[in-house]
Amino acid sequence: MNIDFIRAHCMSLPHATEQVQWGDDLVFKIAGKMFAGAPLSPARIALSFKATPEEFAELVERPGVIPAPYAARNFWVALETHDALPPAEIKVRLTRSYQLVFAKLPKKTQAELTMPAGSKRTSPPPRTKTKRRPRGTAPARRA
Repeated sequence: MNIDFIRAHCMSLPHATEQVQWGDDLVFKIAGKMFAGAPLSPARIALSFKATPEEFAELVERPGVIPAPYAARNFWVALETHDALPPAEIKVRLTRSYQLVFAKLPKKTQAELTMPAGSKRTSPPPRTKTKRRPRGTAPARRA
């Protein structure tokens, strides 16, 4: 497993984007929210991604998998080497991370991302303010 493998899988997920951040980290996002990251140059970490609390507890017990620096409180794990997990499992874990982040997006954003291509939702017309008359008063009569 290498950066090309990670990139190919992450970019195959719907609406995934990539961005280089923090100098030389390749970050994968859905609607601006990060779901995976990998350094482009040799580093202490090979790959990091989000997990559920249960998956987090299970994964950090395995050799080569540690709590992700700065993000462990949000259940992110980091692989210390590219072979810490088998490639097939890495694909599953990256897809799961994507799904976890997607599920936390606002419902409106989720709906826009899952809308079929070519259809564009139009927003309702703006509401106009109407003046309310004080209680107990009758409407003015026209002559």
